[in-house]
Amino acid sequence: MASDRTARESYILQRLAKDGSLSVSVLSEELGVSEVTIRSQLKELEERGLLSRTWGGAQASSIRNVLERDAINDSEKDRIAKKAAELVRDGDRVMIEAGTTTARIAKFLGGLQGVQIVTNSTLVFSYARTNPDLEVILTGGSFHRESESLVGPIAQRTIQGFNARLAFVGTDGFTAERGLTTQFAEGAEIIKAMHERAEETWLTADSSKYGKAGFVSVLRLDELAGMVMDAGLAPDVKELLQKTVPLKQA
Repeated sequence: MASDRTARESYILQRLAKDGSLSVSVLSEELGVSEVTIRSQLKELEERGLLSRTWGGAQASSIRNVLERDAINDSEKDRIAKKAAELVRDGDRVMIEAGTTTARIAKFLGGLQGVQIVTNSTLVFSYARTNPDLEVILTGGSFHRESESLVGPIAQRTIQGFNARLAFVGTDGFTAERGLTTQFAEGAEIIKAMHERAEETWLTADSSKYGKAGFVSVLRLDELAGMVMDAGLAPDVKELLQKTVPLKQA
């Protein structure tokens, strides 16, 4: 039944978000279905970009080395980050969530004075550390190696102690119906915390993220102040999104 298949999908993605990898035999035993059924469902989830199959099992798609992911759509990410950086003014307080696109915003803040950044991203720190005009506050927390991020209760409490005009966040996938989603539950909590403490929350993501849905829902599109994206969206998709949220094209 379709409902059974949907329930298995949710279980598999939840376990992968928590444990990183799973074997076919374990999933077969835990879900009470054949290994053939599990392999078929893993193949389908891989085709949707929600996981990567391995010999005898699967791993979360976010497990890829962060430097490898950073190189994907490299020029688009730079253009998006540069466009997003244009929103920042002298004296701004800014929150930047971990992500290979969001982190690059720090590269393009040269010439601004008095900007303070609160971030859970070690990549943001690596870009910002060479700019003496930026004050960077790292949240602390548990280090999540696959995303080069700091997460957990300590990170959330740190964020809750600050107020910002802007928050820049990323996503593993988004749609008009489901909004922003992610595979990583603790990362979703960071985004929500930043959104609560910022006057404006902006999504910075390349167009390849549209149409993908991660396991955890994060924010509705109408909760965003706007989106900064490249020119890769189809005209009808762009029109659909702009009915809900402003779109700045990089």
